[in-house]
Amino acid sequence: MIGFLQSALMYVIPFLIVLGVVVTVHELGHFLAARWLGTKIDQFSIGFGKPIAQWRDRQGVQWRIGWLPLGGYVRFAGDDNAASVPDGDDLEAMRQDLVAREGEGALNRYFHFKPLWQRAVITAAGPVANFILAIAIFGGLLMAMGEPVAASRVERVEPGAPAERAGFRPGDVILEGEGREIPNPDAVKQLIVLRSGLPTDFTVERAGRIVHLTVTPERGIVLDGLGRVQRLGRIGVAFANTPVSVRRYGPLEAVAGGVARTRDVVATTIFYLGRMFSGRETAEQLSGPLGMAQISGELTKQNVEVSHDVGSFARNGLLTILVLVANISVGIGFLNLMPIPVLDGGHLLFYAYEALARRPLAAKVQAAGYRVGLALVLGLMLFATWNDLQRLRVFNLFGGLFS
Repeated sequence: MIGFLQSALMYVIPFLIVLGVVVTVHELGHFLAARWLGTKIDQFSIGFGKPIAQWRDRQGVQWRIGWLPLGGYVRFAGDDNAASVPDGDDLEAMRQDLVAREGEGALNRYFHFKPLWQRAVITAAGPVANFILAIAIFGGLLMAMGEPVAASRVERVEPGAPAERAGFRPGDVILEGEGREIPNPDAVKQLIVLRSGLPTDFTVERAGRIVHLTVTPERGIVLDGLGRVQRLGRIGVAFANTPVSVRRYGPLEAVAGGVARTRDVVATTIFYLGRMFSGRETAEQLSGPLGMAQISGELTKQNVEVSHDVGSFARNGLLTILVLVANISVGIGFLNLMPIPVLDGGHLLFYAYEALARRPLAAKVQAAGYRVGLALVLGLMLFATWNDLQRLRVFNLFGGLFS
């Protein structure tokens, strides 16, 4: 029982901290943009379900913390639900009621009667806040800790592997991959894991000469940073242990580095999704809440193993959580910008139509779009959860119980 509780604490608490920070920042983006544009707000909630704490501020906003910490929302005055999806048939009745009670001038305080550009700004502010958070974390870490730099020197080339066929030799130092600088061996691995079957250009230094090589990674067994076995792209090289130095960043360089790393995460996500939908990459890398909890727990476990005292545990734990927050924040921001109704990107898609057609999309079409969008989001969540359950071997566990 004690072991179970320890595992639960190790896996669940870091995940809830990470998710709570990411969701809070996302909703604060919506909230602050709405407040800046003079929008009346009824409620700001972190989590769903019955509140375990709630209070009301001077502006009349009810702040609440729900018992189920797996999301959150900002509810604007006049919303029928937490997703800011109005019933088109009720908008005119809402307008007449507001004018009768508060006067024509009060309409500009309500989200659904705001000018189109203001609604778009408020909607986009959530994902933008997630990207800003990621940039701030990546940049802050670069400024505080720098970036490890080590020569990516090939020590061994596996016989018959893609690297040998491409002409790699022991002693080669990889300088660039697909036109991007390679600061350390990990950058090589990150570049090739999702490029199975795709020719990849490398620039290497060989005995003082610059040589250009093209290698096509093949899918094979790869151990990720958590020691888990994955079937990903590999080229079959082992790198030598070379001296590690630290590249220091000034404030402006750190911000630029934070932007670059956030952009890289988005680009990698788009690249992976494109290859997955084209059938050239498996969907095994998609993770849901269970997968994120597992990653949080595994990283926490690693932190416990390498920390020698309470101080080092606290420092390593903070670093782990910050890196997780940054990466998941980019993912949440990107996901919310996808043009799927119910998500922020779906709202922006409808606003784009309204701007071009100079009239809102028909209420029936919007309602159908939201139903389809909800089905897509739920389907994606179920698929990701299925992946998580398979990765955690839950089905094997139940099979063993009844065999």
